[in-house]
Amino acid sequence: MKAQEVLRRYAAGERDFRRANLRGQSFKGKDLSGADFSEADIRGAKFTNAVLQSTSFIKATAGLQKRWVMAQVILSLVISLLSGVLSGFAGSITAYFFTPEIIQDFTFIPGAVIPVVSTISFVTIIRQGYTIQAFGAIAFAVAGAFAGAVAVAVTVAGTVTVAVAGTVAVAVASAGGGSFAGAFAGAFAFAVAGTVAFAGAITFAFTVAIAFAGAVAVAGTVAVAFTFAGAFAFTGAFAFAVAIAALSVYVTWRTSKGDEKFALVRTFGVAFGAIGGTSFRGADLTTANFTGATLKSTRLIQATLIHTCWADAKRLDRARVRGSILSNAAVRELLTSRNGYSKSYVNANLHSANLTGVNLNEANLKQADLGEALLQNADLRGANLSETLAVGTDFTGAALTGACLQAWNIDHTTKLDQVDCQFVFLLEQPNALGSRERRPHDFNKVFEPGDFAKLYQKIMTTVQLLLRDGINPEAFKAAFERLMQENPEITPDAIQAVERKGNDVLVTLTVPEDADKGKIEREWDEVYQARLEAQKSAALLEAANSHKEDIKEITLAVVSNLSGLLSNFTVNAVSESKAMSDSNNPNTSTGSGSFVNAGNLEMTGSTVNLGEISGNVINTINQLQQSSNPEAAQLADLLQQLQSTIEAEPALTPEDKTEALEQVGTLAKAGQNPQDGTLKKLAATAIKILKGTIASLPSATQTVMEVTKLVGAIATLLAL
Repeated sequence: MKAQEVLRRYAAGERDFRRANLRGQSFKGKDLSGADFSEADIRGAKFTNAVLQSTSFIKATAGLQKRWVMAQVILSLVISLLSGVLSGFAGSITAYFFTPEIIQDFTFIPGAVIPVVSTISFVTIIRQGYTIQAFGAIAFAVAGAFAGAVAVAVTVAGTVTVAVAGTVAVAVASAGGGSFAGAFAGAFAFAVAGTVAFAGAITFAFTVAIAFAGAVAVAGTVAVAFTFAGAFAFTGAFAFAVAIAALSVYVTWRTSKGDEKFALVRTFGVAFGAIGGTSFRGADLTTANFTGATLKSTRLIQATLIHTCWADAKRLDRARVRGSILSNAAVRELLTSRNGYSKSYVNANLHSANLTGVNLNEANLKQADLGEALLQNADLRGANLSETLAVGTDFTGAALTGACLQAWNIDHTTKLDQVDCQFVFLLEQPNALGSRERRPHDFNKVFEPGDFAKLYQKIMTTVQLLLRDGINPEAFKAAFERLMQENPEITPDAIQAVERKGNDVLVTLTVPEDADKGKIEREWDEVYQARLEAQKSAALLEAANSHKEDIKEITLAVVSNLSGLLSNFTVNAVSESKAMSDSNNPNTSTGSGSFVNAGNLEMTGSTVNLGEISGNVINTINQLQQSSNPEAAQLADLLQQLQSTIEAEPALTPEDKTEALEQVGTLAKAGQNPQDGTLKKLAATAIKILKGTIASLPSATQTVMEVTKLVGAIATLLAL
């Protein structure tokens, strides 16, 4: 079927193109989304930059057309022959330096060094492959051979001139370099040809035969040319060619097994094998389905592979997939086999992968990127998901029982609907107590259906604010008011919890799913920290004023001590910035019968404010007792106990006591009219603030236990 016919039918609304013969057809840049090419022959077809969203290629056959297969056969034979020629050339050079004439002219050193350097090179390639480290080691060996040849030549020759020694060294370098270059190039060329053979273009045995024939032919030719060497040259060349061929076969075999040490060879081989094959370069394959498709000699470079299904796809390892998640062999195997039981995918890139129904039981996915991946109905029981990126991931229907979720990264876009989970662990390794922080904590309990989603959905819609060294009530109030002004959706009910964390306090706020959590935290910190700094400045000013008061008190004490001598002396003590007096008695006794007139001054500050607030709270509680609320008397008694406990706690600052007593007054007002919705919300916030205030105290103090008990009872009476 021609491409024009397919496009015409597609435009007419047809989507069924199953089992169509589309070999060599071009659909470059076309939109064929939703089309069904199941079991179609798409060998050599061009889908470059096409839009193929949700397109089905189930059991389709991609790859090379016959004419391209023949072209690759010829090219592979040429490469194999080239490999043999280079191998034979390298062997002939080696044999040449073992001839009597060369030994007489250059000593035995070149002939002895070449096998050593070659052996080191072969062993290095076998152990380290075609890598930077291997090239460095081989270069070091060649340089060492050059330096050693000079030293040995001078030692052996004795009186031989340095010029002769240099000539020997140059001969060694030339022979060694030429031999190694021939061996290296031959092995590499042979391995590339072998990789193509493994990819299915021609048989590997035929490739070996051609390469070997080339090596023998070159060796024989050189032997004839070196009439003085005769059979010795041929034998040496033949042996060296066999060694290179054996190395090449090994490299090809390891490359076919996916050995990363020979990734360079594999890259060249796969690229060569994909010439003329099916092309999806730059295509949009979002949610496309390649289940059971044969994909050898296929180009997928720069293609969009979001949620693409590769289940049971064949020969995907022979496709060009550079730059995609398929370039990792372990990931590629997982996507095709759908079985990752107890396997390691640490740091794996599975972003936007289609892992629907995949078996990842006991798999290690630590630090893996699962962002926006599909894990619907996947088996993740006992899997290690610690530090996993799962933003936008769809876990709908997945089994997560026993999974480790330490520091995993999720947000409101992560889908946890219908997750099957009875318990999880929050630690990868047991702590000092041998616990992995199981949830639920009780080993006899399990999550009920829906509990897991509720638990983590709640976490995803909260912002946690860590307040260092406890809560500062004034700063807290100012910061929260600012949040409500900037974010109308945040109300006093947004305060979900106030928890003590050592010397610090953790405040948890509920926010909308689409809220900018970073912005909310910045707004909070901006106001809270600014208010703390303002209070520090005020404290410094207070300290300065206190210093002045100390000086005044010292003066008064001196006057008191001298009162016996200066009985008629009167001091008018007036502070520059703050007066001190007893409001009921403006005269201060010196203790010796004389008086110091402090003037008509008024005491101000937190002590008087605290007293006023305390009196206001008492009045509000008295009004509560007179209300018609049947539980007013009991509530008033609890509030009185709470007030007394707060006022008696020495560890609370006057500011803390003031803030706490204001909340007690709020609770008393709410008790007078328990049906008022606004007062009820204010009462709930007051409860949270009271809990936060006592959170700054040591948890074992009597006050903490008493306030906790009283606040709980009050909340019950107010139905909070």
